[in-house]
Amino acid sequence: MSANGKAPVGEARGKGAAGGSLMAQPLVAPPPGRAAGYLGLFVLGAVVGGAGALVQAAWFPGGLLLALGGAGGLFLGGARAVGTRAGAVAPAAGWMVAVVLLTASRPEGDFVFAAGVGSYLFLLGGMAVAVMCATLARTRQPDGSAVRLGK
Repeated sequence: MSANGKAPVGEARGKGAAGGSLMAQPLVAPPPGRAAGYLGLFVLGAVVGGAGALVQAAWFPGGLLLALGGAGGLFLGGARAVGTRAGAVAPAAGWMVAVVLLTASRPEGDFVFAAGVGSYLFLLGGMAVAVMCATLARTRQPDGSAVRLGK
């Protein structure tokens, strides 16, 4: 780093002599194909959230489990398909947007979610499933000898 705060020409900002960590790397946009995949997962998450909101109220114990299982399958499947945790976050964000929009009542008095135990279990359970799938999703691991400590 020079006195004016800019990195020299041959050295990237945030990288030391050993290469630095991924946290020091600048954010870059995903390739167009992957961005389209994330957008598709987002829309699919919104569809699953809307369908789950209707199913969980129709058949209370079984519908709730079916809705949460479908959401969990989509979140985990998205992470496995894309190979990153963002593959689980994209459908979870779509699910959350759909569910939050469906919780608001309209001026006519119509609403999708009633103030009952099933609705709260669906909302909180869906958020918990999204967090679990995003954290526990297996993602690609770096390979090579530089990854192993002590080598």
